[in-house]
Amino acid sequence: MSLVKLTIKGISYSQTQNGAYALILNEVDGERKLPIVIGAFEAQSIAIALEKEIKPPRPLTHDLFKNFADRFDIVVKQVIIHKLVDGVFYSSIICERDKIEEIIDARTSDAIALALRFSAPIFTYKNILDKAGIYLKANPADGEKPEDTDNVLTNPETFGMEESNQSGETYTKHSLAELHELLEGAVNDEDYEKAAKLRDEISKREL
Repeated sequence: MSLVKLTIKGISYSQTQNGAYALILNEVDGERKLPIVIGAFEAQSIAIALEKEIKPPRPLTHDLFKNFADRFDIVVKQVIIHKLVDGVFYSSIICERDKIEEIIDARTSDAIALALRFSAPIFTYKNILDKAGIYLKANPADGEKPEDTDNVLTNPETFGMEESNQSGETYTKHSLAELHELLEGAVNDEDYEKAAKLRDEISKREL
């Protein structure tokens, strides 16, 4: 079976599953997206790995694994999403130490969080993408209902923005200096979801 390389499109808050997020993966040489529902902790860990400017004061679980692997010369070569059963994706982490490869079973969210930290490529099999891949319309016409994605995949480039909008939380009234101060406080408090939202607002202001 042929492998298809994937990249991370973004993370979107699920409006239908409380506390769940959707990780959206892009087909590199195609237009299909592969949405995977993940938990809040894993979503935060992936968001931190994507957001280079947010540095947690203490290592998260996936950071600890990376530090442990580095200490013992273990390298994650690639991640393969190899199976889909009853809506659950199964993944393998391909590791190497002393030129010996090992395959380790992992949850897909954990595997991708580690792949980011090791700058390792992410793959899936073509038959999985054929079965679970979807096409997303970038800008639906006015009055046109977006594709059936259970409202999970709206604005996948943002992390937690849908949740923020629902709660009424907004940072538009804060000055840029206040936003930087809030960001520092959120990172120190390990509130990475809030930190990501603040980082988005700061990025918009600094364009």
